Formats: sequence, C-alpha cells, structure tokens
Amino acid sequence: MPFEIPENLHPNCGPLAWLLGTWRGNGHGDYPTIEGFQFGQELIFTHDGRPFFHYMSRAWVVDEHGEHVRDAAMESGFLRCPEPGKVELLLAHNTGFAEVWYGAAEGGRLEMHTAGVAFTETAKEVTSGSRMYGNVEGDLMYAYDMAAAGQELQPHTWARLKRV
Repeated sequence: MPFEIPENLHPNCGPLAWLLGTWRGNGHGDYPTIEGFQFGQELIFTHDGRPFFHYMSRAWVVDEHGEHVRDAAMESGFLRCPEPGKVELLLAHNTGFAEVWYGAAEGGRLEMHTAGVAFTETAKEVTSGSRMYGNVEGDLMYAYDMAAAGQELQPHTWARLKRV
C-alpha cells in the first residue's frame, strides 16, 4: 500500500511527511573507541496535526546471522518544524545525554547538525553530531556522524530501513 499524507498534517511539516510511520531494518556501526557492530533498528515518527513530529528509536545489536544479542541505544524527541523546510530536533538518549539539532528538509532529504549537547556525569562525553536522512527508493537511509570521547566528528552509524 503506498504512503498517503495525512489530512491533518501541519503545512510546516510537508517536507518531512515521507518520514511518518514506522521503519525497521538493519545497520552498521563503528567508532575508534569501540568494535564495529551490526544492529537492528526501529524508528517511529508520529504527529497530531501540530508543527512537530514525535520521534522514537530503539536499536539492538545482532550477530553475523542477524540474531538478537542485546538491546542497545534508545532515543526519543521532538522534530519541530517552525517553518516549511526548517527543522529543530530536541533529542534525549538512554545513555545519559541530550541534544539540540538544527537543519533543513527538502526533496526527501533531511540534514541536521548539533547546536548543543548536555550529558549526565555518568554518560560518555558526546560533543557534536551530524545526521542525514534520505528517502531512497522508498526506503529510509541515514548516516549519523559523531564527535565523542575525544574523537573528531566521523561516521558512527548508518542504516537502511523499510516502512512497515
């Protein structure tokens, strides 16, 4: 069944409409301070007609056969649309840090960069990030670059997810 834009979608959210719904798939992760890994992931974007989406993500590490090994990252937040094409993301992570992101959406593509990061005293230090989401052949593909633990901004996770 093809995706249909909801009637009550706020006009400011139009450039992000393609994100609405639930997405699942697999990805890869790597960083100089950890071993590379494969993961499964679910992203959910919902709305209620106001100029923002509620966003939730959960991931789990998988083995070479795609079998669940352990639960991993979770994040939740609000993707705000103050005007068409302009985005603000407020994001909290289960690992003890929260971020403010700014970016732009156009033509099935969303790019954002951190404006600020705060973390608890027990969290690993994350200093900045960059995210790109794209609608590629009807799938959601993304890449997340991160600066953390004394490392420069560099690729951390990337995935291809399908609408379910």
